[in-house]
Amino acid sequence: MKKILAVLLSAAMLLSLLALAGCGSTTEETTTDDSQETSSTELTTVTAGKLTMSTNAQFPPYEMVADDGSFEGIDVEIAAAIAEKLGLELQVDDMDFDSALLAAQNGKSDMVMAGVTITDERMAVMDFSDTYANGVQVVIVKEDSDIASIDDLEGKMIGTQQGTTGYLYCSDTPENGGYGEENVTAYADGATAVQALINGQVDCVVIDNAPAQEFVKANPGLKILDTEFTNENYAIGVAKGNTALLDAINGALKELIADGTVQQIIDKYIPASNAGTDAAATDATGATDTSAEAAE
Repeated sequence: MKKILAVLLSAAMLLSLLALAGCGSTTEETTTDDSQETSSTELTTVTAGKLTMSTNAQFPPYEMVADDGSFEGIDVEIAAAIAEKLGLELQVDDMDFDSALLAAQNGKSDMVMAGVTITDERMAVMDFSDTYANGVQVVIVKEDSDIASIDDLEGKMIGTQQGTTGYLYCSDTPENGGYGEENVTAYADGATAVQALINGQVDCVVIDNAPAQEFVKANPGLKILDTEFTNENYAIGVAKGNTALLDAINGALKELIADGTVQQIIDKYIPASNAGTDAAATDATGATDTSAEAAE
């Protein structure tokens, strides 16, 4: 009888050990599921492993097409540095300015960088990063033009790039400080607007100072008015509500501004002699190095 009881007790102990082992197995599976859930919340982009930037590569020196067909410029290099910080490869999609904004807005690209400035209208449909550079918007005229200052623009035909703040401001009503839509012609890019000025189709072109300098340098007979048109900041646009991507971009951007990378890129394309009238990097807190800003 004692032997039978001993056997039964041994069996009971064995069953208990097996049950405990089963509980340990269940706990391990739960831990594995938790780790998989964590990985699914990592940053996602339009194309896996890439950071897609929509832009209008007709806006030197911020974005332009190099001789070999690749893209270069201030925005392109800053975007590449951000992508590297995030462990991604930069993909640049070139299109007209309006389409570049819409691509980011609709999630067709991860972000838009094209000398973009923040407006109330854009903030309603997109989210924006911290400011990374600023510059000044100016007026290009022919050297023999009777336009000597901003005060002389009233009644003139003004050329701009479509979708830019230059167009928005100029085409606004006189009551709001504009000149009326009937006095503004929007072109697909800055180069086309400048060509229209050369051809006599418009009396002036309102555009950012950095590309204006390039256009005037390439086209003898043109000049830039001494009077500034407006001052604004550049920022990166992303789809509304894409907080994870925006936070990642801002984190990378803050580091790149703090360590001087952004300013080095700007200095590479804009001579130090023009620092007072062209884009300058902001510091890590968003404060600007100069009072000059840009608008597109």
